[in-house]
This record gives sequence, structure tokens and C-alpha cells, in this order.
Amino acid sequence: MSSFHPTHPETVFTYGAPGLKFGVGARHELGHDLAQLGAKRVLIVTDSGVAATGAPGEVAAALQAASIDAIVFDRARVEPTDGSLEEAIAFGRAEGPFDAIVAIGGGSSIDTAKAVNLLLTNEGELMDYVNAPVGKARAPRQRLLPLIAVPTTSGTGSESTTICVLDVVSQQVKTGISHVRLRPTLAVVDPELALTQPAEVTAASGLDILCHALESYTARPFGSYERKRADQRVPYCGANPIADMWSEKALSLMSSSFRKAVRHGDDLAARTEVAMAATFAGLGFGNAGVHIPHANAYPIAGQVRDFRPSGYDSDHAMVPHGMAVSLTAPAAFRHTFQAAPERHLRAAQLLAPDAECPADPAEFLPQVLIHIMRDVEIPAGIGAVGFDEGDIDALVEGTMKQQRLLATAPLEVTEEAVAMILDQSIELW
Repeated sequence: MSSFHPTHPETVFTYGAPGLKFGVGARHELGHDLAQLGAKRVLIVTDSGVAATGAPGEVAAALQAASIDAIVFDRARVEPTDGSLEEAIAFGRAEGPFDAIVAIGGGSSIDTAKAVNLLLTNEGELMDYVNAPVGKARAPRQRLLPLIAVPTTSGTGSESTTICVLDVVSQQVKTGISHVRLRPTLAVVDPELALTQPAEVTAASGLDILCHALESYTARPFGSYERKRADQRVPYCGANPIADMWSEKALSLMSSSFRKAVRHGDDLAARTEVAMAATFAGLGFGNAGVHIPHANAYPIAGQVRDFRPSGYDSDHAMVPHGMAVSLTAPAAFRHTFQAAPERHLRAAQLLAPDAECPADPAEFLPQVLIHIMRDVEIPAGIGAVGFDEGDIDALVEGTMKQQRLLATAPLEVTEEAVAMILDQSIELW
């Protein structure tokens, strides 16, 4: 059971979300959407892989036809680093000013656009705003430009959230920038854009959806915190009734459509349901928060040595974010089961309605997750992406730096608990 017993329990939770336009063909209305914002000159942020599909060029041409000047930056890095973000920021400063920013791509492009937006409108350098203890965690003082996020993958939820994720290369750590002003103004979710997504990317991104929903659903309840003042509130406020609703619906949608979207990428109906699940999960975790699997994922991605996943257009070693999150999720949820057994069991039932609960109920959700991971051919643990027992101490150190995430865990997180979860995750099957 939860170990949190506040003297003055919190009675308030918060909920925030971008405007949303969802459906096949929604991207074709961007000219109208930007005109409503009064934009005359916009920066489009994307990556080379997405640019090669033609979608950003198509959008830029449509904007030009609507008398909106569009400048394209197509060098966002898959899994951004401090260096890649600084390159994008420098481009934006050199080519500006702009009235709005449009991000077209996966979470990497959207997060890059968030960082550019932040540093085009606020003084200082990137590390001034990166979460402590890695950076200085400065809050932006000036309003940001309107940001329209157009995801081409279904998973990260970045189009809904207040978070920008990056690797700080010199410290070998993955971390982020978190502030409510980073949340996009409008999310334009067009499932048609995901049709070109390789099966491997669909699988990793989909596991990110599952973990977003599961972590927010099992997060520390908002009422288990000490009462906050208005100026102390943060976007991640803990599990709450509205976030629960989004998470449950996301899990149900993924149960019926995830495997189909991986195996039959041209199935627009399945793609649409997975895109909707990603949107719902983003609306859930963007308010409740995520916890141990995401905290573990940051050092896994930041300390990778030579793993190169198939399906990704990348010239560097990487563990895709959704994959990194999923690799320790079974063991993490085994550990957190005691905090809220009924929620873990309900989540497992939503993901696998026909499955029977095993003799040890704490194994139900881990077994369901492992079955899904095997079906979509995710690596069988952190050992399969290059880590072994000798790496656990360094990974634990990296996880413990993610206190913003660990604060949302339903149990107090110790180094010993993290080491146990990582050890159980070396070989999942």
C-alpha cells in the first residue's frame, strides 16, 4: 500500500490540454488554423526522415498558397541532444522573427520545436531551463509563440504535454525541460501521416502509449501529496479522475488495435484507433505524470553504447524512447503492485480482457505486458540492447537523477528498488 501520509492532504488537482483537431485529412487545414492565430511567418520544424515523406513540403506549399511565409528546419535529431537543440535554436534565431511554429514529426521534432520556441522568446541558454539537478530549472518569464504540433508517429504524446526531452551528452543522461508554457497551442492529429511508419517504429511508439497510460493510471494519487499553494502547482499532479478516464480509454483502444497496426501498417482504421489512444494517453499522463519506467528509460537511452534498432533512420547508437520505457515496465509494475493492487489488476484486464489472472496477482500486469512485447517483437530486456549486471550501478545513478518523475511514483523509490527492477529486466523472457 502507499507509504504517503500527508499531514494536510491535497484537495485540488489540475488539468490542462492543447486545442485538438483529430481525423484523417486534418493536416490540410493548417493554413486556416494559422490564419486564426494571426500568423504571417512560421517556422516548420521536422527531421530528415519525415521531410523525405514529403509531408512537411506539402504543408509549407499549402501555407505559402495561403499567403503565410514558411521556413523549414529539417535537421531535428531522432532522440534530441543538447547539441542538436542548440543547432535548431541557432537556426531559429538566424531566420526569425516568426509569428508561430509548426512541428511535424515524432516526439523528437515536437520536442525540438518546444526548445526552439522557448529560446526564441526567453533570454538565456538551453541548460538554464533543463530540469535540476542536470540544469538550472529556470522557469520561462515570457510567453511563447503559438505552437502547432502535427505528430507523424503515434506514441510520444508530446503534442499534448509540457515536456521537452533531450540527451545531455556530456553527462550521459537523458532529462528534460518541464513547464506549462511549453504545451502546444494546438495538436493536429492526422492518422494518415502514420501510414508510412515502419513496423518497428509503430511497436516502440505503441509501447510508449501503453506506459503513458499505465504509469499515469498507477501514479501516486493527487490527494496523497501535501497541500500546495497556487504558485507551487506543477503539471504532473498525480492520478486523478480526469486522467484516469483518458488512461482507461487508451488501454482499451490499444487492446483491440495495437498489434493490428504493427502487423498491417496500411490499416487506416487501426492506425486511427492507435492515434486516438496516443492522444488520450497524452492527455492523461500530461496531467497525472509518469514514474519508474520513464525514469529508468532516460539512463538506458543516455548510456547506450552500440545498439542500433531496425526501422529507424539514424546514424548513431540509440534505444528509441518507447522501447527504453517498456524494457523495465514489467518489473516496475511488479514492484508497484502493492501500492494499488486494484488499479494494476484493472489495467491488465483492460489490456487483455480474455486473460485469466495468475495465482500471484502481482504477476498479471507484467505477464500481459511481456506477452504484448513479444508479439510486437520488442527486445527481450535491457540485456538485448547491450546492458548487463555491470551496468546497473550507473543506470541506477541515472534513474535517481529523475526526481521529477520519481516523485509521481506510488511508492517511495530507493536505489535498492531501482537496482532490483533493472536486474529483473536484463532478460524478460
